[in-house]
Amino acid sequence: QIHLRESGGDSVQTGGSLRLTCAFSGDTYIANSVGWFRQVPGKEREGVACIYPSPSRPTETYYADSVKGRFVISREKNTVYLQMDNLTPEDSATYYCAADRGLFCYKWPTDDFSDWGQGTQVTVSS
Repeated sequence: QIHLRESGGDSVQTGGSLRLTCAFSGDTYIANSVGWFRQVPGKEREGVACIYPSPSRPTETYYADSVKGRFVISREKNTVYLQMDNLTPEDSATYYCAADRGLFCYKWPTDDFSDWGQGTQVTVSS
């Protein structure tokens, strides 16, 4: 079993930055693809970014159109980060990280990942 824990959520003003952290432990070999998702009450969960550190070629990253150029996903061993810059109120949500055995983030942006953290709240005020 793998355990994922998010941190770094906070309240910021428009234009601000946050760095979310997803630390995972346990059966970390499950975490081939790791994604960030976000959800607002009453709406479906949205895929924000995904990372797949291929052993044989450059790390692959994927982003939702709404965050391209503002968010950067990265990974160091058993920790995945989401650097979020130039935040807007539309970025306000609960952010979750999720891991899956699947390769190449092929399931992203669907939320059909096997293991999830509990989420961290991001609030951006205008």
